[in-house]
This record gives sequence, structure tokens and C-alpha cells, in this order.
Amino acid sequence: MAKKKTVVEEEIIEEIIRADYSDEMSSSFMDYAVSVITDRAIPDVRDGLKPVQRRILWAMKQLGLSSSGDYKKSARVVGETMGKYHPHGDASIYDAMVHMAKDWYFNHPLVDGHGNYGSVEGDGAAASRYTECRLSKISEDMLLSDLDKEIVDFVPNFDNKEKEPTVLPAVIPNILISGTDGIAVGMTSKMPTHNLGEVVDATSALLDDPGLTTDELMNYIKGPDFATGGIIVNKSELPEIYKTGSGKIRVRGKVKAEKGERGRINLVISEIPFTMIGSINTFMDNVAKLVQTKAMPDVVDIKNLSGKEGIRIIIELRKDADVEQNINMLYKKAALEDTYPYNAMLLSKGLPSQMPLDRILREFVEFYRDSQIKKYTTLLAREKRAAEIREGLIAAVDVIDTIIEILRGSNTVAQAKACMMKGATEGIKFRTAACKKIASKLHFTEIQADAILEMKMQKLIGLELNVVVKELETCRKNIDAYTGYLSSKTRLNKKLKQDLAEIKEKYAVPRKTQIVDTEAVVLKKPEIKEEKVYALVNRFGYIKLIDQATMERNSENVTKDYRHVLEVMNTGRLYVFTEEGKCHQIKAKDVPMGRYNDKGVPLEQVSALTTKENHVCVASDFKPKDRLLFATAGGNVKKVQVSEFDSSRRTTDATKLQEGDTVAAVIPLSGKGNIVLITEGGFIVAFDEASISMLKKNSVGVTGIKLNRGDKVIYACETDENGSFVFDEKEYNVDKLDCGKRATRGKPMKN
Repeated sequence: MAKKKTVVEEEIIEEIIRADYSDEMSSSFMDYAVSVITDRAIPDVRDGLKPVQRRILWAMKQLGLSSSGDYKKSARVVGETMGKYHPHGDASIYDAMVHMAKDWYFNHPLVDGHGNYGSVEGDGAAASRYTECRLSKISEDMLLSDLDKEIVDFVPNFDNKEKEPTVLPAVIPNILISGTDGIAVGMTSKMPTHNLGEVVDATSALLDDPGLTTDELMNYIKGPDFATGGIIVNKSELPEIYKTGSGKIRVRGKVKAEKGERGRINLVISEIPFTMIGSINTFMDNVAKLVQTKAMPDVVDIKNLSGKEGIRIIIELRKDADVEQNINMLYKKAALEDTYPYNAMLLSKGLPSQMPLDRILREFVEFYRDSQIKKYTTLLAREKRAAEIREGLIAAVDVIDTIIEILRGSNTVAQAKACMMKGATEGIKFRTAACKKIASKLHFTEIQADAILEMKMQKLIGLELNVVVKELETCRKNIDAYTGYLSSKTRLNKKLKQDLAEIKEKYAVPRKTQIVDTEAVVLKKPEIKEEKVYALVNRFGYIKLIDQATMERNSENVTKDYRHVLEVMNTGRLYVFTEEGKCHQIKAKDVPMGRYNDKGVPLEQVSALTTKENHVCVASDFKPKDRLLFATAGGNVKKVQVSEFDSSRRTTDATKLQEGDTVAAVIPLSGKGNIVLITEGGFIVAFDEASISMLKKNSVGVTGIKLNRGDKVIYACETDENGSFVFDEKEYNVDKLDCGKRATRGKPMKN
């Protein structure tokens, strides 16, 4: 008997939705992408903040961390933000808060940090339990003022227990002044900081003339103004970048030459590119590498004396150094010149959009004007209420005896209130008919009646009454002003410009970043004095160059200590042959010079050799008629002219190999001796070089020795003119050995 389905089971079956997997994944991913774009990564054009930044500042406002108050532990702010408004990791919240406190990122930090908040050199901030913070004065004035005037919308937080603003009531374009960066799904935002005074001037100009173009606005905003200073060197490209909302801004550090000790020259770096923040040590390492590779041979010393006073990096040069060349090397090779990827991807009405400069300012001005209209609408309503109350209090003083009679004779507050508002005297006991007659004619408003009922007796004192009269006069003046702002766009714009001018006067600072047009850096090709050097390769595959004097001092031990010892001109080339039949070229100038006992650098670092390849030979400069002997583990040999390897490519095929075969040896031939092949099984052949024809590099070769099953060639060499050679650290002579001929199985080798 079939089991009867329960109601719950039937409901579950009815809720099953059949959907295509790819459609569901696409829909879910789009939901995720939109969430990341709008709720986390991309800033709003109106207040220039991402949600986490906005929530941190709002939480600090709620905690009462004013710029004039005490500091509070950063952990407290992080906890408040995470627990009430931003349900994400505490590390990301703290990182965002620390970022807003860094004066090397911002010309005007939004958070006033106290304690170790890191450094421009890349040091991280201390843990949130150690540092303290409060709001900076500019964030209060620029972003958090007037929140009590219904100026922006509030929405419930994630658990519907708190309220948070959808946007902060910015009074100047924070997106330009503070800049931002964010990475979302499929898009990024990267806005540099700008000069506050210039941005305020542009905003004021746009209030006067809403039709200003980006070109016209750039008469006020010259370009980015980085907290680290520096020099923007592509001024002519900035208009196009600001029109499209995307482009690359080239910025250099500031460096000048000063006289050093003992007649030397000091290159002093006082400002760095904004992109170098956190990577000054990397810059120092880059300079050190340039010195090691002889790209900057004039550098004597490098010192980083940066501190609280600012950046000061000193690069000491020799007396006769080429200053311009060394400065250009810093720009070109050490990243003292870099590009800032400007990308004005911002949220407008909840949607991301690439914005030109005029649109950024126009959308801000629209928001600014609307928010100020809301502000003055709220203030007008408050002033009207305040004036109404004060008019009622003043009128109440004139009939105070009657009001006292009403209060004394009424049974309830409602009865007294009805009398003051409508003259209803029924049920109220008056002592005199005159008071009752006056009471019947009262017509206070409800607001006035409530104020009278709450009025303290001290208000009856003459001086107190004068205060109320003056307050009424102030209210009426404010009402006239607010009504004027709301009824006249011209008057409102004038007021907005006055407010902007006050912000500028209070916070504007001189521009830090210079903007110029310069030509791209061109490096002079260094004049290399041609000289003989020696390339040493150890058994681990590390290579270095030594000069002739060092070679002469260590000539007795060099062949014991190193696998390959090669004479080469410093303008020449080296060739690395591998078991896999490849030839890798190395320019001698790319190999660092070193001392005899220095380790050197891996061959992979100065060539296209990979860690999976095994090199069998390193050879030096060839003459066109030189010849190479290739011997493979499979017993094949061939003779190739070196002109076959004359190529501009770093890597070429050196020989053709049969399947499973590898190169056992590559030998430069002198033509003075015989060719010797020795196998793993101990068989040897010796033959004259002339018995091998000259072949192309893409040929397999001819048989050098016939191998027994499982055997392979492990050694090949050319004897000296006396027939001697060294194998396994022992010297042999082919005339004293019973050697097989070429293309035979050879003879067993006997000691």
C-alpha cells in the first residue's frame, strides 16, 4: 500500500524549480557582481565614498568622536561599524579606516589617527587594539555637517535595528579631493587626489555657468595633486584623459643634484611618485641591482634618510659622473617615473559609469544644490515654528493674568488648552468676569498653547521677555533669508558659493604636484671599454665574470673550482648548449662582474635557459671558421661550423636528435688532436676529426660508436697534439690505449 503524502511533502514538491544550470550560474553571478559594484567597491560620485568608508565615518559620528574630543580605540570604531552597519571582516574595516588616516595618501585625511598608522615606506599599522582615532575637522565640515536637518535619506541597516545614511551630505566634491580606488567584478575605479582650492573654484564656476565644458573647467583644475608631490610630465594629455574618464598619468619623483663630500655628487630625491608609496625599499633594491649590473657604475652609495620631515633619499655619485644620465636611469630603470592609471568609474543613481570631469562636477553640483534646498526647507520649517512659539509667548505675557486664571480654574490640561486655542470657557472657574471675557477671545495655535503650558515663570521677567523678543527678530530674519534661498536660484547659488569660499579659506593648501610637459626619457647607450674577461660557471650552474687580474691570481685553482672557464670579450657572447639540443645565447655585458669567491647568478637569470633544461657546455666567442663537435648519448657525432649559430634569437635549435637521444658533449675543435668517445660501459673509440664531414646543425650526424644494449656515451673530448686527455681526473694517452675506430663498438678501456 502506497504511503500517503503529507501536506508538507506535497508543498515541498510544489516548490521545486527546474532551471538550466548555466542560466542559474549566470543569474547568480550577475547578482553577485552587481552587489560588489554597488555595495562595496565603486564609490558614489556624490560624496566620493565607498560604503565601508561612509559607514566608518557615520559610526564615528554616532560614537561622538568629534575632532575636538578625545581619541577612542580603533578597535571600538571597528566593532561599532561591523556590529551595526558593515557585516564584513574586521580586518577590511580597519584597513579602510587606516587608509583614511594616512596623510601620505590624502592631502586632507578624513580620520585623525593617533598611534602607529604605518609609514609611506610601507610599514603596516599597529593592531586596532593599540591605535586610537577620531574624526578630522575637515570630515566633520565637508561630509558630516547638517545630518540632523533631513538633508539626506536614511535606510535601515542590515538587521533593521539601526538607521544609516544612503549618502553623506558632502559640501565639496570629495571624489576629486580625496580620490579613491576600488576593484569590482569586471571594472575598476582609480581616482587621484586633487587640490581643494582648485576644485572649489571649479565648482563655484559651474554654479555660475552650468554649461562649462571639461576644457573650460580645466582652467581651474590643472590636474591631480598628489600628497607625495612629484611632477606630472604629460600635461598635454590631461585634457583627453579628463574628457574620456580614463588614461595614464605619468608622474616622476623630484630629484636634484647637490655637492657631496670629497667632491662627489649627491642625487637627492625629495618627492616620490604616488605609485611608489609602500615600495621605497623596492626602489632602493632596483638601484642596487643597476649598480651590480654596471648599468649605473657611477653610484658609490645609497642612503634612505626619510623621516617625519619628509622623503630624503641620497644616491652618491663619483666626481666625474654624468648627472643627467644617472637621473634618467632612475626614471627609466628604477621606477622613479611611473604611470597612474586614471579611471573615473563612479556610481551615479546606483549605476556605474565612466565619467568625464564635467559630469563629475555637474552631478555633484546637482546633489549639492538639492541637499541644500532640503536643508533650507527644514530650517525654514523650524524657524517658522520657533517664531510661532515666540509670538505666542510674547502674546501670552500681555494676558498672563487670564492665563493664570485658566490654569487655576481648569480641571484638566486639555480643558486649559482648549480654552487658549478656541476660547472655550465652559467648566473653568474664573475669579472675575473680566478674565472670563478675555479668555473667551483667545485663539493661540496648538504649538503656542503647548509652549505656554510648558513656559517657566521666569519668562515673565522683563529681561527674559527681551530675550524672547530678540529671538523672534532673529527668527524672522532667518525666515526671510531661507525663503529667499528657496524662491531664488540666484540667491541660493550666491549662498552656496559663500559656503564654498569659507571651506576654501579654511582648508586650501598650495599645490604639491607640478604639472609640465617633458619629452620621454632617453638613455644614452653607455660606452663600454672593450676588454678581456673570464666567464666562470660552477657545477651548480651559477655564472659570473672576473677581470684578467683576478684570473691571473687564481689561475692554479680555477679549473678545479669551476666546471667551465671561458675567455670572452666583455662585448662578446656566450653560448649555452643543453642536453635537449638547444643553444641559448648570453650577452657578456648581461653577466654581473664579481670577485673570485662570489656565488654569481643562475644561468637561467641571464638567458632563456629553463630550470628543466640541463646544460652540457658553455662556450665563448667564436670566429666564423671555428667548428664544434656534437656527440650524443646514442653514439652519433657531427661537426658543425659556428656560423650556423649566428642568430639574433636568444634561443635556437643546436642539433637534431633521434627519439630518446640527448646531447652528451659539445666540443670546440682546434684540429690538433683526435676525437675520443667513452661509454658508460667502459668502451672507447678514438678517431681523426677529418673522418667526419662538416654537416648542418639540423642534421642527426654520423655514427661515432656502436653501442651495446643499455650502454651510452658519457664523455667526449679532443686530445692535445700529443694525444693526451683527462678523464675522471686521470690523464690518458690514446697511443698507449687500445682504442677502437669510429663506427665500431670500440675497445674496453683499461687503466
